Amino acid sequence: MQPKYLPLILAAALGTLSMGANASGYRFGSQSISGQGTADANGAEAADASTIFYNPAGLSRLDGTQISVGATVVVPHSTYNDTGSTHFTGAPTGGTPAKDYAPDSVTAPSLYVSKKLNDQWTAGLGLFVPYGAKLNYGDTWNGRYALSNIKLEAITLNPSVAWKLNEHHAFGFGIDAEFMKAELGQAVDVPGSIAALSSGAGAAQGALLIRQIAALGGNPALLRTAGDAHGANDGKDWGWGFNLGYMYTLDENTRFGLAYRSSVAHSLKGSTVWDFSKVTSDPIVNQVLQAASHKANSAALVQLRTPETLSANVFHQFNAKWAGMADVTFTRNNRMGDLDIQFPGTGEGAEVIRQQWKNTVRVSLGGNYAYNDNLTLRGGIAYDESPVKSAELTHPALPDSDRMQYSIGANWKLSPRSSIDLAYSFLDFKDAKINYTNLCNPLATSCTGNGETTRGLYQTHLSLIGLSYNYKF
Repeated sequence: MQPKYLPLILAAALGTLSMGANASGYRFGSQSISGQGTADANGAEAADASTIFYNPAGLSRLDGTQISVGATVVVPHSTYNDTGSTHFTGAPTGGTPAKDYAPDSVTAPSLYVSKKLNDQWTAGLGLFVPYGAKLNYGDTWNGRYALSNIKLEAITLNPSVAWKLNEHHAFGFGIDAEFMKAELGQAVDVPGSIAALSSGAGAAQGALLIRQIAALGGNPALLRTAGDAHGANDGKDWGWGFNLGYMYTLDENTRFGLAYRSSVAHSLKGSTVWDFSKVTSDPIVNQVLQAASHKANSAALVQLRTPETLSANVFHQFNAKWAGMADVTFTRNNRMGDLDIQFPGTGEGAEVIRQQWKNTVRVSLGGNYAYNDNLTLRGGIAYDESPVKSAELTHPALPDSDRMQYSIGANWKLSPRSSIDLAYSFLDFKDAKINYTNLCNPLATSCTGNGETTRGLYQTHLSLIGLSYNYKF
């Protein structure tokens, strides 16, 4: 059933909110080009206004008014090989191989502004895209009963403030206002349902269906050639949370940071539209099949709370040329257990999405090298765990796996007040096996689901290319 996947995908995306820009799960670009250059190990560096995202306490280190505007182009490459996807009846789904389902590229913008108010207080505002997805598998691929397409967009507004207690201690606080919207589609397994009603325990119901079609003047013979129906969803929501930061400056060369981002409560509301018009060439047959499926245009609703994150980071200036940094981020993904999806105003039973995410840790190491007064080179490496436990809990909406990130970057001063940041990252994902079965089939009346099993192997890597402009007033 189509409505279930709107909450699934939004929940999956929300679960990726992390203090690390390249968190596991759905992740859209990088929230900072300077951070990307060090594989986001820079939480305690506070090099520019993008510290709002990593650790708002870092605002206390910034002078005057600063602005940083940038964009990261994400270039994905992913292949899927089907290894035996089936209808709920056990018969192969058939269809065509998934091909070119990932876009050529997508772009994630970011904007950060900071202003020092006095010796103790600094204010800032961040605007960034924390997650997103755009996949189009097509209406005929092997796993179409799980998902045919998804488009997810999100944006976060993060006003923040930092208070400097003394030369050693600084604190930061921010409010997160998150807006997201999603569009997605999925095939409806009409052929599998007809096959299940043609014999055995379902034969009586199948015979009744034939009599209904004939009584209305339709052609029951077309049931043998029936194709899939399709559903389309959209949904949107605002959610609110907060983030905290603390920075301890040991001396002019060494500092430590802690940062926390709260969970966010969401009530996701969407609409569902069903299309049975192309199941057969006979409108009467299509009408009877839709009525028998109990699929009516309706609302979709799920309430959830996203995982919180906690990160610890360190920065050390070894000498005039070299600096090193590190970050460890913990994400409490186990908040994202099974999801209970409701369909208000209908008689449809709830959909239970088996997800059961695990907690994850992301570890990153990075460094800076001051080549000269105008050019600083950066590099970093990170290991990021996936929240997905197993192939049986992997879904085409989130074919995630553990990954390594390798990054390089540079900051080039154009003038005493302005500079540009450049960064390139390569993310190498482990092969992701999928063997996901929906436990509710389309003939059930107490629950919602297509009952499909999607089996295959994903192989994925990403390239991130970032550019930002920084100016100090």
